[in-house]
Amino acid sequence: MKIKCIITDDEPMARKGLRGYIEKIEFLTLVGECEDAIQLNTMLKNQQVDLIFLDIEMPEMTGRELLSNITNPPKVIIVSAYEQYALKGYEFEVVDYLLKPVSFDRFLKSANRIHALLQTEQKEADDYIFVKSDKQLKKILFKDILFIESMENYVVIQTVSCKEVVYTTLKQLNDSLPKDVFQQTHRSYIVNLEKVTAIDGNQLTLSSYKIPVARTFRDSIFNLILNNRLIIKS
Repeated sequence: MKIKCIITDDEPMARKGLRGYIEKIEFLTLVGECEDAIQLNTMLKNQQVDLIFLDIEMPEMTGRELLSNITNPPKVIIVSAYEQYALKGYEFEVVDYLLKPVSFDRFLKSANRIHALLQTEQKEADDYIFVKSDKQLKKILFKDILFIESMENYVVIQTVSCKEVVYTTLKQLNDSLPKDVFQQTHRSYIVNLEKVTAIDGNQLTLSSYKIPVARTFRDSIFNLILNNRLIIKS
């Protein structure tokens, strides 16, 4: 993925240094430079941006003042010569705080952090299915699904907040779900393994629900859930 960046700093040499670092990192793309927060405010209205490298102390409007006046800002990495602003910066949920002068090693560590964060957010945004329920097409996030139960000619998708009745087969749904998270535990059930809170004999506990595990699935399911995390008192 390419991360679109804007540098905002009133010092030309600081902008030049950051520009050079960005050019060295393949997944960063510089789409704009601003001398102050007012220019940045205008650019954000016209440019799709993923990340801002933002100075704090600038004329007319500080970086902190800008962040307090915009809604849904892009990710922000603060670049400042003033260490005392670090805690204030995190009040605005900035990703990182770089203290000038910034070494390339420190800059690269910060860039890798934002890359991992955006990749995770993108994956979560893509993790959903649409199902037809109550004559509507409804979006269901994978992370909200507890389990899926097969009935006679339909399935029930139980989420953390509701259940949806869908006229399809368990196999069709199973083919649409990520196998590293969802596993069939019984001929009538598919379970979100990340939602399992306890194992009680041949049953899995998910919230207030007990889901059976058939003998043919038992070993593989338990191995996936425990994942070498079982601690047995010797």
